[in-house]
Amino acid sequence: MPAIHLKNVSFGYERQQALLEVPELLIEEGERVFLYGPSGSGKTTLLGLIAGILTAKTGEVEVLGKDLTHLSLSMRDRHRGSEMGYIFQSFNLIPYLSVRQNIGLPCELHAKRRKRITASSIDEEISRIASRLDIGEFLDRPVTRLSTGQQQRVAIARAVIGAPRLVIADEPTSSLDRNRQENFLRLLIELCDETRATLLFVSHDDSLMSRFDRQISVTEINTVVPC
Repeated sequence: MPAIHLKNVSFGYERQQALLEVPELLIEEGERVFLYGPSGSGKTTLLGLIAGILTAKTGEVEVLGKDLTHLSLSMRDRHRGSEMGYIFQSFNLIPYLSVRQNIGLPCELHAKRRKRITASSIDEEISRIASRLDIGEFLDRPVTRLSTGQQQRVAIARAVIGAPRLVIADEPTSSLDRNRQENFLRLLIELCDETRATLLFVSHDDSLMSRFDRQISVTEINTVVPC
């Protein structure tokens, strides 16, 4: 069963021209895929459909064995929280929570994530992953007191805890210099390898492509011609 299979999918807001039309997109479980394209090519829209944040107007959006077009909003939210880890470009950490609380949030909210932890408790799993990412000494610190690089590692930890089957990273390295980009990618890929998660990494920076199994251009799979 593929991790992601889109077939004859279209999306557009009411009374507006379609933003995205994808005849087919197939990503196998365990693949490391680099998705790229210029601004306005449909990257964010495509991610929204795969994550279940947006609903396709037509077609099938099968993600981890479920056709999201047939699920309610609450069911899509549960599916995303239980089976997907999402790293946002701006990290989207919760500022009034500590590092520990931010990392553990998916397991607190979703029983499936809790059941998949390998340690004897959520706290022990948080400590294990934080140590792996060299942020173990900051667990009880507010995330607002961390550097950008440290916040980025918290975002990775939160995305991979509880072994989600799919990790989506939406241009998380866009504000980093080359060395930090390389370190981020290395850690992310290593952690996805540990849990055998499928990784969908989105960027406009094609210099990062070589770290991935496959590269997909959004402009090649999206048949909508930009205005």
